[in-house]
Amino acid sequence: MEAILVDSVQNSLRHFLHSNAIFLSHRLCAQFPSETNLQLLAGCYLQSNQAHSAYHILKGTQMAQSRYLFAISCFQMNLLNEAEATLCPANEPSAEVPNGSAGHYLLGLIYRYTDRKKNAVHHFKMALSMDPLMWAAYEELCILGSAEEAVAFFGEAAALCIQKQYLNFSTSPKLHSSTEDCNLVDTRHCVSEDASPRQSKLMQGLKDISGNHHGAPVLGGTSGQPINSGLSNISFYNTPAPTMTQLSGVAPPLCRNVQPNGSNMSTQSAENSPRSTVNSTIQARRKFVDEGKLRKISGRLFSDSPRRSSRLSGDASVNANPNTTAVSGNGTNYSSKHLGGSKPSSRAFRSVTVRKGQPWANENIDEGNHNDILDDSLLNITSTTSTSSSTMEAKSYEQEAANIPVGGQVLSSSKVITGASEILTLLRVLGEAFRLACLYRCQDALETYQKLPHKHYNTGWVLSQVGKMYYEFDYLEADRAFGLARQMTPYNLEGMDVYSTVLYHLKEDMKLSYLAQELIQTDRLAPQSWCAMGNCYSLQKDHETALKNFQRAVQLNPRFAYAHTLCGHEYVALEDFENGIKCYQSALRVDERHYNAWYGLGMVYLRQEKFEFSEHHFQMAFQINPQSSVILSYLGTALHALKRSEEALVVMEKAILADKKNPVPMYQKANILMSLEKFDEALEVLEELKEYAPREISVYALMGRIYKRRNMHERAMLHYGIALDLKPSATDAAAIKAAIEKLHVPDEMDDNL
Repeated sequence: MEAILVDSVQNSLRHFLHSNAIFLSHRLCAQFPSETNLQLLAGCYLQSNQAHSAYHILKGTQMAQSRYLFAISCFQMNLLNEAEATLCPANEPSAEVPNGSAGHYLLGLIYRYTDRKKNAVHHFKMALSMDPLMWAAYEELCILGSAEEAVAFFGEAAALCIQKQYLNFSTSPKLHSSTEDCNLVDTRHCVSEDASPRQSKLMQGLKDISGNHHGAPVLGGTSGQPINSGLSNISFYNTPAPTMTQLSGVAPPLCRNVQPNGSNMSTQSAENSPRSTVNSTIQARRKFVDEGKLRKISGRLFSDSPRRSSRLSGDASVNANPNTTAVSGNGTNYSSKHLGGSKPSSRAFRSVTVRKGQPWANENIDEGNHNDILDDSLLNITSTTSTSSSTMEAKSYEQEAANIPVGGQVLSSSKVITGASEILTLLRVLGEAFRLACLYRCQDALETYQKLPHKHYNTGWVLSQVGKMYYEFDYLEADRAFGLARQMTPYNLEGMDVYSTVLYHLKEDMKLSYLAQELIQTDRLAPQSWCAMGNCYSLQKDHETALKNFQRAVQLNPRFAYAHTLCGHEYVALEDFENGIKCYQSALRVDERHYNAWYGLGMVYLRQEKFEFSEHHFQMAFQINPQSSVILSYLGTALHALKRSEEALVVMEKAILADKKNPVPMYQKANILMSLEKFDEALEVLEELKEYAPREISVYALMGRIYKRRNMHERAMLHYGIALDLKPSATDAAAIKAAIEKLHVPDEMDDNL
C-alpha cells in the first residue's frame, strides 16, 4: 500500500496535479507515519507555492533532506535566521550542509540577503566546485562582483569533475593476476562496511529512478535513512537471484555462476560454507575471474559520487531531487535530466527496473560470492594462465563499462567526455560575458556575446542580456535587442522591466502601453509586468498611479531591487524625498551593487543641496558602473557645487568620452567653464553641442548668458529669442523673458536658466 501511494503521489507531481498529490500524501502519512513520507508531503506543498504548510510539517525534523526542505520553506517565508540555523546547526559546527551544491547555494543566498558577502561568496564557490553546472551560483557571484574569470569555474577542473561524476573510474577496483590478490572476502563483511555510508545513496538512487525516470521531481528521498525504516541492512541486500534473461544483459561471465532455478545464494562465511567441486582448471579459472568481476561491479555500484543539484529559485516551485543538464555527444542537444544520488556506471544497473517499495528483485550484486568458495587448489593456478584470462575478462568488462546511462540515454564514455567539454566551452563564453556585464564593461560583454553560436545568441535570454548592455549607452539599439527577444520568447519576462524603461526614455508611449498590457496578460504575478505598467503611467505624468504599480511589484517580490528604485523615482517626482530615500535604501539592502539606487540617492541630496552627501553617493555609483556618462555628469556637477571645479572638468571630460551623444556632460562642462570665466572655451563647447541637440532650449539660454557677461547684448538677445521660439515650458519662458528685460543690467541674469 505504501509503495502504491508513494508512486501515485510522484505520478501526480509529474503531471502537476498538486492538489491530488497533497491529498494522497496526507493519506500516506496517516497510514505510514515516517519522516520520509513527511518530506514527500512537504515537497508537494512547496511545489504548490505553500511554503507555510511545508514549514509547519517539517519543523523539528532532523534528517538531512528534511532540513533542506525546511530551510527552503524558511527562505521563501523570509525567515532567514531560522533557515541558516537549520542548514548549519549551532550544536554541530562540523555538520555537512545537506544536499551538496544545492544546500551551499541556498546558504549563499541566505548570507547574501543578510549582508554577509564574504560568507555568501564562499558558499557560492563551494556550490560550483561540487557541481560545475550550477550556473545560478555563478550568476550570484557575478551580481556580487566577486566572480573570477569564467575559465576558473568552467575550465579543466570542472571538466574532470563532470567526467568523474559520470564515469567514476577512480572508485573502480582493478583486476589483478597475482595469487596474493586472489583471496575472496566474506560477503557479509563487505555489506557491513558499505551499508552505513553507501546504503543511503543507493536508497536515494532508487527514489531518483522511480520518481525521475520521466523527469519528475522526487521529494521523498533522503540521504540518511532507507525508504522503509523497518528494512535492515542485511535484508536490503538479501535479494532474490536474477533470471538468466536479466543477467544476460549485464555481462556474459556472470551467467556462468547463476543457478538455473534462480534460487538465492546463501550468505555463509568461508569457514562454514560448503566448498565447491571443480572438475577442471578451466572451470576454476572462470569462477575466479567471475568472482573478481562481481566484486568490481559491486564496488562500482556502491561507489560514492557527488550529488548533482538543481538550481534553487526563491519564488518558483522547489524540487528537492535535483535536475542537471546532461551531456550528449552529438553536439546538438544537451538537455536532459540526471538521476540524483549515487550514479552507477555499469550496464548492470542500467538493465534493472526498480520500483518504489520493492526490494532489488531484479539484481543480486553479490551472487556468486556466497555458495561457491574456491578450493585451496585453485590458488595454485599458474601465473601465466591467470594473467591472460584476467586480461581478457578485464577488457570485456571495460567494454561493458564504457556505456554509461545518462538521463535515460546510453552514452559511451567518449561521448560523455566530449559532451562535458562542449557544455563547459559554451558556459565559458556565457559566463565571461555575464561577468563583464555585471562589471558594466558593456562593449567587452557585447563582443563576448557575439562569440556565441547563432543558435544560442538568438535566444530570449541572450538577447535580453544584450538589450541590458545597450540600455547603458544606446536606447535605440536596446529597443531593437529587446524587440528581438520578445519575438523569440514572448513568454519570457527576463529583462522586460529594463525594456519598459528604455521605451520610457524614448517616449514611446504606444509601444510601452502595448508592452505593459501584454506582460500583464502573460503573468500578473511577475514584478516585471507591474514595473512596465508603472513606467507607462509615469510617462503620462500620473506619478501616483505609477507608484501604486511599482509598490505592487515590490509586494510580489520584495527582493526585486529595481522595483524599490522605481518607487523611489516616483516619490522624488512627487517631491516626497524622505520616502524616496527609504525606497532607495531598501533597494540597496537587496543588492548593494544596484547603482541606480546610489544614483537616486545622489540626485535627492543634490536637489536638497547636500552636496557632500550627493558627491559620496555618486562616487559609490561610479565605482560600480564607471562607464556611465550620466553618473559621471552628475558627479561632476556635485564637485562643481563643492567649488572643486578643476576636478569637475576632468570628470566631465570622462563623461563626454563615455558617450558623445549625451548632451548633459557637454552642457555642464560649458557651465563650469563659464563659472571659471573661460567664456571662449565655453562657447566652443556649446557650438559643438548645438549639432547634437539643435532644439535644446537650455543651450541657447546659456549662450545668451555668456554673451551677456561679455557685454555682447545683440548676440545675447538673438539666442534668448531662439530659446523662446522653441516653445519652452511656462517656467522657463518666464525666466528667459525676465533675463531679456534685465539685459542691460549687469550681473543680474537669472541663474536658474
